Order: sequence, then structure tokens, then C-alpha cells
Amino acid sequence: MVKRLRHQVDRLSGIALVAITGLVILDEWHIAAWAGVATPVLVVFLLGVFAAQVRLSRKAFAAVALALTLALAAGTEGWQGPVLDGLGAAAFIAAFFSALSTLRNVAQTSPAVQSAGRFLSGQPPGRRYAALTVGGQGFALLLNYGAIQLLGALAMTNASAEPDEVIRGHRIRRMLLAIQRGFVSTLPWSPLSFAMAISVSVVPGASWAQALVPGLVTSALLAGIGWGLDTAFKPRLTVRPPRTPPEGSWALMLPLLGLLGVLVVSVIGLNAVSDVRIVGLVVVIVPLIALAWLTIQHWAQAPARSVARRVGDYVLTELPGYREELTLLMMAGYIGTVGSALLGPLMQRAGLDLSVLPAWVILVSFVWLIPAAGQIGMNPILAVTLIAPLIPGADALGVSPTAIVVALAAGWALSGASSPFTATTLLIGSFAKISALRVGLIWNGAYTLLCGMILSIWVVIHAFLL
Repeated sequence: MVKRLRHQVDRLSGIALVAITGLVILDEWHIAAWAGVATPVLVVFLLGVFAAQVRLSRKAFAAVALALTLALAAGTEGWQGPVLDGLGAAAFIAAFFSALSTLRNVAQTSPAVQSAGRFLSGQPPGRRYAALTVGGQGFALLLNYGAIQLLGALAMTNASAEPDEVIRGHRIRRMLLAIQRGFVSTLPWSPLSFAMAISVSVVPGASWAQALVPGLVTSALLAGIGWGLDTAFKPRLTVRPPRTPPEGSWALMLPLLGLLGVLVVSVIGLNAVSDVRIVGLVVVIVPLIALAWLTIQHWAQAPARSVARRVGDYVLTELPGYREELTLLMMAGYIGTVGSALLGPLMQRAGLDLSVLPAWVILVSFVWLIPAAGQIGMNPILAVTLIAPLIPGADALGVSPTAIVVALAAGWALSGASSPFTATTLLIGSFAKISALRVGLIWNGAYTLLCGMILSIWVVIHAFLL
């Protein structure tokens, strides 16, 4: 009886997530004004269902959200506005996550993706790090965090074939760091990253198209510094292990590149001809690409029935299975938005005026504050939605909105590399059988500090000289 009830609740949760995604699409595409009114009701229902199912650490987020809501209602006139904004942020996070997960679901069953991953992980040491970093960016766009899971598993399989324990340990560390740093280097530019979706949404006047080129520069710096450190400090071995050529050729990457090309061109093209925000484009384009890819995969196996079964399994089983992640992400967006509405008046009463700070200090502070907040368990979504509304606008700072987005995304990426509470460090630590704290502070400590210094210079150059 209990199992059946849980199954029914999961089905209801999956349907609610699809409904929220549909309402977000209608609202973002300006098709139905009533969608913005109906969405908060569904979000409250879904978070209530999830809060009853998730573990205690996630329930704590729900408790904090409730406490902040009560505090806002008790001490602020017009408190309903920030609460609705917070629920709207939670809704678009749920829709964005659900849309991205469709592509991950399909990519995980693609033989082409598996073959490309094995080819990258099988590269010789001289170019393995670069291959996994650059190739990992492509996988990150398709699989999100699933890229770390897929490439990490393949890397561990590759390393397990090495009989020498010392060489095996070095190989595991270098391969896993390449995968992680490849992933975080996509965050400052990818239209499918939460870093860009959230940063653009909280900075008035910002757009993904304007942030793309400087984001690619940030990405190149993150990837290049990682490669440079790996090259400079690679282990000097007294015994050279035998080299086994990788299976296949670089042609295995062509289907992946073609898919990425379709994805990026679609986003850029629609962004150029419409006034729909990037999140509104992604939540439509990505599921359509996933559906087309899924149809191709099952073309020889009764495609209509096979695709319908896969879609049903995704909605009713897989999506509800992400309740832990969705609760954390949605609550982070809500807490950051409502918390900012509470913190702003408190800062004013305390006489704290951020407008007296030089603009470059505020921009550079993002590069360091977001990863610092990650060290105490603050999700980057929470940090950005909490901090960004408190700073003066781009005009008051004398910079472009893009400059603020570049600084936020740079700090977000560094948090992904260094925080022991992010999914990236947790996944890498689980593969290496070490703590996420060791991954973030020991494996990536020097990398984070060096990147922080160079990215601080970069955000100032971009804001004031370019």
C-alpha cells in the first residue's frame, strides 16, 4: 500500500514538473499572461510534496524558506511581491532542470556518446588532459553533471587497467581533474548552464548573446590554467608505462560536434530574432532536440511506441527521482530572492551603502565571494540570487550589465571547482574515493587561487578597457 502510494505521488510530481515547465514556456514566450499566476500554486504544491520525501538536510532548506517568508510577511509591506518573485525563480529553475535532463536522458543511451567518451579517456598522457578538458566541455553541454558521471566512470575503467599503483593514482587524479575543470569551464558561457541562466536573469539589461564572447574568454582561461598546471607539475616517472593506442579516431567526435552545432546555432538564431529570454529558448529547444535524437535512436524499433514509452518513463519515474536535487536548487533560488528582499532594508538601516565602493572592487568581490560562500555550504544559485540584487545597477557602477554577468559567472565557476558541497567535487571525490573537501581545497586549491587572481584581472579589463 505504501509503495503504491509513493508510486502515485511520484507520478503526480512528474506531471507537476512538466506542467510547471509548460507554464514557464507560456510565460517566457508571452503566450498566456495567466501562466504567471498559475505557476506559483504548482510550485508550492510540488515543493510541499518534495519536502515530505527528501532527507533532513533538504528539509532544512524548506524550513529556512518558510522562516524567511514569515519574517518578510511580518516586517515588510508588499511582501507578496518578493515571495512571488522567489516562487517564479524556483519555477524557472525547475523548468530549466527538467528541460536539460531530457537531453541527458537521451545521451546516456547513445552508442556514439559512449564511443566518443572512451576515445577521449584512452588518449595518451601527453594529450589526455587537454582532450578530456576540451571534449568534456562538449559532454557537459549534453549531459550536464552526467558528463562527470560518464567520463569519470570511463576514466576509472581506463586507470584500473594500469597495474602500477603509483602510476594508477597519478592517472586517476589527472583524468578526474581534467573532467571537472572541463565541466566548470563551460559554466561562464554555456546557454545550458545555471550559471548563465541565473546570472543573466538577476542582472537587468543583461543577455546571453552579449555575455557569450567574454564568457568564452573566461572559459579559455579556466581550461588553459588547468592544462598549464597539469603540464608544469606532471609526475616524473622512473618507469614509463606501455602505451595503448585509443580505440577509434577523432571522427568519433563528429556526431557530438554536429549535435552541439545544432544546439548552439538554434539558441543563437532564435535569440537574435526574438525577445524571449535565454531560459525560455532553452526549455523549448533542448526537449525538441532530445525528442528528435530519441526518435533516431529507436527508428528501427517501432519508433512511436518506443519513444512514447521512454517519454513516459522519463516523466513519471526519472524526473521525480531528482527530488533531492530539485529541492536544493529550487529552494536556493527562492531563499536567495526572498533573503535579498529582507537583507536590503537591513543594510539601509545599518547605513551600509555599496554605491560608495569602487566599481572594480564590487566586480572583483564576486570572483572571490561566491566560491568563499561555497566553502560554508552556500549553493551558487543562492549566493548569486542573494548578492546580485543588493549591488547598485550597472549604470550606477559605470559598467555594462555584461561586465556584472562575467564577474558572477567567473565566481560561480570557481565555486564549482573548490566548494566541497557542490555536485562536481562530490562526484569527483566519490570516483577518487576521497572526500569532497580534499578535492576542493587540496586538489583544486592552487588552481582556484591562481584562477581567482587571473580572472579578477580579466573582469576588470573587460569592464573598463574593452
